[in-house]
Amino acid sequence: MKRSEINALITKAKDFYAGHRFNLPKWAFWGPEDWKGKGDSEVVSNMLGWDLTDYGKGDFDKLGLILFTIRNGNLQTEDPKPYAEKIMILREGQLCPMHFHWSKREDIINRAGGNLVIKLYGSNEDESMSDQPLEVSVDGFVRTVEPGGEIVLEPGESICLEPGMYHCFYCEEGTGDVMVGEVSAVNDDNIDNRFHEPLPRFPEVEEDEEPLHLLVTDYAKYV
Repeated sequence: MKRSEINALITKAKDFYAGHRFNLPKWAFWGPEDWKGKGDSEVVSNMLGWDLTDYGKGDFDKLGLILFTIRNGNLQTEDPKPYAEKIMILREGQLCPMHFHWSKREDIINRAGGNLVIKLYGSNEDESMSDQPLEVSVDGFVRTVEPGGEIVLEPGESICLEPGMYHCFYCEEGTGDVMVGEVSAVNDDNIDNRFHEPLPRFPEVEEDEEPLHLLVTDYAKYV
């Protein structure tokens, strides 16, 4: 992804969050210079902050996601925090691709906007998709879902995704972009994503202009 594209997407994302009265922490608005000397912070060590991806396909409008990690523990240190929280933006016409997590259990919440569609499969021991029905908790009520079945979450609704549960999600056509919340166990996107089609989690960035705000993958370079 070009840095100019990332900068433009973050600018729109800030407007989207503000329009839904979701307030980001003050450091979400810092520029690169503001981060100097902040390398020992929890924000940097636990990869909090801005995170955009096109999964290496170069077509963000069809396959992509904007994420902002608000809080997180760290599996690589003695950080005792056992939880994480993200706020994401999924645009109508976009897909977050099919994947599961080996260790992370997560609640995906439709915080605002249109309707969020979650497509589900169980997984087998060899990590292939299962052809068996699976049980999933939607707002605390268990539903049985056929393989490839879909759950539609309206604003305010949520689903609990267990480790090993394949899922992809997209916006229901005609309902608009969705502000997606995630509350989970500690998140480590470097080691805990099993994409059904092998995909890179983080994009390669073409530096055609200076960063407006740092991505979580920028900290090592700029901080």
